[in-house]
Amino acid sequence: MTGRERAAKVVEDRRFQNFIIAVIVFNAVTLGLETSTRMVAEYGSLLHTVDYIALGIFVLELAAKLYAYRAKFFRDPWNIFDLLVVGIAVIPTTGPFAVLRALRVLRVLRLISVVPSMRKVVTGLLASIPGMASIAALLALIIFVAGVMATKLFGTISPENFGDLGTSLFTLFQVMTGEAWPDIAKEIMKEAPMAWVFFVVYILVSSFAVLNLFIAVVVSGMEDELRQDIREEEAKQAETQAQANKEILDELRALRAEVAELSALRQR
Repeated sequence: MTGRERAAKVVEDRRFQNFIIAVIVFNAVTLGLETSTRMVAEYGSLLHTVDYIALGIFVLELAAKLYAYRAKFFRDPWNIFDLLVVGIAVIPTTGPFAVLRALRVLRVLRLISVVPSMRKVVTGLLASIPGMASIAALLALIIFVAGVMATKLFGTISPENFGDLGTSLFTLFQVMTGEAWPDIAKEIMKEAPMAWVFFVVYILVSSFAVLNLFIAVVVSGMEDELRQDIREEEAKQAETQAQANKEILDELRALRAEVAELSALRQR
């Protein structure tokens, strides 16, 4: 076994992956403690030391993967994600780069690339982005139409909420989230009693219909990702079974050949 094969075996080992997960979680805890002024005053040097140790472990992990996989390392988007997240933390956080110190917390997101179940969820979510973009465009169109209507209908009644198109769009976004919309509706209904029809229809369309489409698209993307994983697993099992069948057939042929040779010797 070559050195690269041994390195690949180590980084792919479940125990090594669990160790990296533990380091990420522990590093997340230390980064959270650094937000406490009292903890920094009492244990600041220790927290910084632990942070540097965790960063060193992540750098060594990526170096081992680069050594083991070479060019194949960059074919996996999750490896590139890990490289960027760790690379940001390696940049010196002094002078104009001091703002990057706050980005160290991005290392916690490495849990997504390390934990398979979380990686599948994010992959399914990313796969559903094209469908989500279409629904977002539809939602924007609905809000725009409703905003124009609300400005014309309620602009003089409630100028602080519907005085112009921009204010109306913000108010309708607030109504869509369910935040304080009864107060807004009641204020307008004092002068326009039938205004409830507009708000009820708008909420039904924007919240209960369109927003649920987002959920449906995301769930569909995750189901597609799950089906893809099942197909890949079935393909691996079929390949393994085919290899096992081939080995059995080869052994049977060898046995038949030996039996034929023994029969020939007996006949002699």
